[in-house]
Amino acid sequence: MRVDGLWLAVIGLLAGVCGGLLGIGGSVVIIPGMTLILGPRQHLYQAAALIVNFFVAVPAVVQHVRAGAVRVGVLRVLLPGAVVGSVCGVGLSELGIFRGSGSIYLTGMFGVFLLLVGVKDLRLMFGAGKDERVAVGRDGWFRGVMLVGLPTGLISGLLGVGGGVIAVPLQRRLLGVPLRSAIANSAGMIVVLSVVGAGVKHFGIWRHHAEIGLGDPVRLAVFLIPTAAMGAWIGGRLTHVWPLRVVRGAFVVLLVVVGLRMNYIAWWG
Repeated sequence: MRVDGLWLAVIGLLAGVCGGLLGIGGSVVIIPGMTLILGPRQHLYQAAALIVNFFVAVPAVVQHVRAGAVRVGVLRVLLPGAVVGSVCGVGLSELGIFRGSGSIYLTGMFGVFLLLVGVKDLRLMFGAGKDERVAVGRDGWFRGVMLVGLPTGLISGLLGVGGGVIAVPLQRRLLGVPLRSAIANSAGMIVVLSVVGAGVKHFGIWRHHAEIGLGDPVRLAVFLIPTAAMGAWIGGRLTHVWPLRVVRGAFVVLLVVVGLRMNYIAWWG
C-alpha cells in the first residue's frame, strides 16, 4: 500500500492543480489515475473522488474570492438545478445495468466523456481570451437553471466528476460569463455538489454494493486530500496569473490521452 499511497498522493496533487486552475474539481484526474494504478472499480473511485472534490474546490474558491472573480448572482441561479441534477445523476449511476460487472460501462462512458470534452475544448480555448457581458435576466435564469445547472449536476452525479468541464463552457456560451469568473463560479458549485453527491453516492453503495465497504472510499480519499488541497490552492492562484490558453492546451492533451486509455480498459482491457 506504500507504493499505491505514493501514487495516490501524486494523483491528488495533479488533480488539485488542474481542478483549482480550471474550476473542474479533481475527478477527471483522480478516477482515471486510480483506474490505471488499481484497476477498474468505478463506483468506489467515484465515491472517493466526490469526497476529494470538496477539498479541491474550497481552497480554489478562497483564491477566486480574493481575486474578486466569483459572480454570486450567477452562482445562486446555477445551484438549484445543479443540486437536483446531481441527485438524479447519482440515482442513474446506481441502476442495475451499472452494478457489478456492469460498472465497466461507467468506466467506458467516463472515457468517452473525457474525449468529447477534450475535443470540445480544442475549439473553446481559442476564444478563451474574450470576456463577454454577464446578463442574467428572466431568460438567463431559465438558461442558468435548466441549461447550465441541471446538466452540470446530472453529469457530476452520473460520472462522479465536479461538473466544471461542462459548467465553464456553458456559462460562457449561454450566460456570457467571462472565463475566469466561469471557473470561479464552477468551483463554488463543486463545493455544494461534492457534498450532495458524496452523500447520495455513499447511500447507493450501502444499498447496492456489498463488495464495497462504506469506509473504503474514505480510506482512498485520505491519501488524496492533503496533496489535492495543496494543489488546488496553487491552481486557484495560477488561474489569475497564467495564460489560460497554454494551460488548456496541456489539459486537452491530458484528457485525450487518458480518455483513450479509459476506453481501452473498458472495452478491450
